[in-house]
Amino acid sequence: MTDTKESIESIVKRTSRTGRALRRKAAGKPAQEPVQAEPVRDLDRPEYFFNRELSWLKFNLRVLREAEVKTTPLLERLKFIAISASNLDEFFMVRVAGLWDQLESGVKRRDPSGLTVREQLTEISLAAHDMMRLQSRMLAGLLKELKKAGGPEIRKYSACSEAGREWLENYYREVVYPVLTPMAVDASRPFPFLGNKTLNLAVQLITAKGEESMSVVQVPSVLPRLIEVVPERNRTFLYLEDLITEHCDSLFSGCKILDVVPFRITRDSDLDVDEDDIDDLLQEIEKSLRQRKRGVTRRMEIARTMNKKIVTFLEENLDLTKEEVYEINGPLDATCFFAFISLDNMWPWLHEPFVPQKPAELPEYGNIFDKIREKDILLHHPYESFDPIVSFVNQAADDPQVLAIKQTLYRVSGNSPIVAALARAAENGKQVTVLVELKARFDEENNIIWARRLEKAGAHVLYGLVGLKTHSKIILVVRQEPDGIKRYVHLGTGNYNDKTAKLYVDMGIMTANDQFGMDASAFFNLLSGYSQAPIWNKLTMAPLGLREKIYGLIDNEIRIAKAGGEGHIVAKMNSLLDKPVIQKLYEASIAGVKIELIVRGICTLRPGLKGISENISVRSIVGRQLEHSRIFWFHNGGDDKVFLSSADWMPRNLNDRVELFFPVETEEHIRRLQDILNLYLADNVGSHIMQSNGNYRRSTPGRGNPVSSQSILYEQAQLAAMAYNRQQREKDRLEKGVRLKKEGNV
Repeated sequence: MTDTKESIESIVKRTSRTGRALRRKAAGKPAQEPVQAEPVRDLDRPEYFFNRELSWLKFNLRVLREAEVKTTPLLERLKFIAISASNLDEFFMVRVAGLWDQLESGVKRRDPSGLTVREQLTEISLAAHDMMRLQSRMLAGLLKELKKAGGPEIRKYSACSEAGREWLENYYREVVYPVLTPMAVDASRPFPFLGNKTLNLAVQLITAKGEESMSVVQVPSVLPRLIEVVPERNRTFLYLEDLITEHCDSLFSGCKILDVVPFRITRDSDLDVDEDDIDDLLQEIEKSLRQRKRGVTRRMEIARTMNKKIVTFLEENLDLTKEEVYEINGPLDATCFFAFISLDNMWPWLHEPFVPQKPAELPEYGNIFDKIREKDILLHHPYESFDPIVSFVNQAADDPQVLAIKQTLYRVSGNSPIVAALARAAENGKQVTVLVELKARFDEENNIIWARRLEKAGAHVLYGLVGLKTHSKIILVVRQEPDGIKRYVHLGTGNYNDKTAKLYVDMGIMTANDQFGMDASAFFNLLSGYSQAPIWNKLTMAPLGLREKIYGLIDNEIRIAKAGGEGHIVAKMNSLLDKPVIQKLYEASIAGVKIELIVRGICTLRPGLKGISENISVRSIVGRQLEHSRIFWFHNGGDDKVFLSSADWMPRNLNDRVELFFPVETEEHIRRLQDILNLYLADNVGSHIMQSNGNYRRSTPGRGNPVSSQSILYEQAQLAAMAYNRQQREKDRLEKGVRLKKEGNV
């Protein structure tokens, strides 16, 4: 149990100061390190750490390289190119933009790997340019493979048949032309504002007066980027910008077109909210969202061209340095392929649809409260359906015995059944309290809409906490039962989003354990009122004690190893970059503790260093599903301790977010989680092993059998569901026989 007397108000004040100091838009002053255990001085050396941003780029390279796996269907490989492109967009909009802000503010400090802000930007530019060149080559090769395999083909206008070109002429005239707006740039007409991630055409021309000039045409995002050319015999598509370029004369009557070059910009899209001096967080977020649309341009992608006049024209008007310009040999913005592969009749080149199965521990819901009261239930998404959680909130909304529902919401789907159930519960007169995190990046607008809907229905809505993001995933249902008040709790590693729950790998526990229930009540009271932090029974909360809990668990393994026992840790998370935690892992490795890390994304720890991290291995699983679960196993001298959490081991999770870390105590569940972790460690299909130089080597089966953790977990879920269905059929058969016998028909 964690005993802390620090109140939530004091932690908000402290973390607000810490958060401000650690933000990328710092004013150049050194950050104040949070209170923590004194690190071992020898472990401060920069060569023991990787740079965060370069580590992320290596992760995105692993995603991109999935497009090279020949056993994967062609359009699934194309999807990985689209994912890597989308990832890069956000990276430039947030991380790179933040570094430029630091540079312009005069920040001088070095990161744990020893790099200055300027050095980081230089290294990022070199790596990102290489990645985008590779992405273009892979895209060109993949589209050729798709054509050769008889799949859909993307052509140039001139390569279309006569009937196809005639159809395109009509499509341009009736659909595209009315939407276009040519924007001249001259003394009376300044360079136009261009939205973030918009695709545009830079047009160099000779006006009717014989003067050379420049103009910009925005490629309309309201129209499909890839146009299907209906009359073609084979399924054929054309890029929208190619069609506009072919008909550019129609936009500049009387002018001579010299050149047309597509380009795309990425703007700084991080919110800049001063949380220390605001009266209304909701209004401030809405104000910042409006400002986001006009952020500084931090990257320009431009089709490769020898026309330096156009490049210089854009650099000057968008205020870009040379390193912020990315020349692309091929089409811009590969994110368009998300929509492309979702078109009808694409299944021959895609995986069979992935269908989440009935959970092994909850195949039928019935009265879900009865099921949870019988025993704790462990859920594993997306292999097992997310429906039990939706059903949990739905039943709570309609059950007359339910008095109150309390829930945190970080990211939800656009048409969330959970939000609908919470609103219905409030309309039914139940006490509904929802903490909606307004600062969930790029989901702010969506969350504001849901927050207002819930308020309108009569729910009590909390808009997060000043200085902290609420990232924990918890539902509390309070129910009046014959023997008194009973509390039912769901705790999870992932968002309450029914859409992403079909893609993201996450875990959760449903329990009626009284100690979990008391902690859940205390947690919500802490967030909604002025309560002091309680003495927790089961939960550990960040920023009130989670860092110390992690230190304590690692220290325990160190003590066991030093006493001659077996120290062993297996930890699965999305990212690992908290320097003090990494130093603690180094201490454990030096003491002889075996540490196996499964880190999907960023990892700034350097494994395999002689005398420092020889006992640490790091692997990353990249595959069809996005690995999002956080699972932590400590050998504890043979008395295994297993935890799930909403938190990664990052400074923001441990210092600046409200997170929950909770134990798994049922023996059956501990064994199940051990089996899952062992399966990840045995994976030789989607696993990438980190080397001491920071590069990753993809595992291969060699002469052994291929082990794909994701495929096996899905097969296990299918087998469990089939076994249950067989039992039900046999049960129905026997019941039918008994009934017929009673009726005298046998």
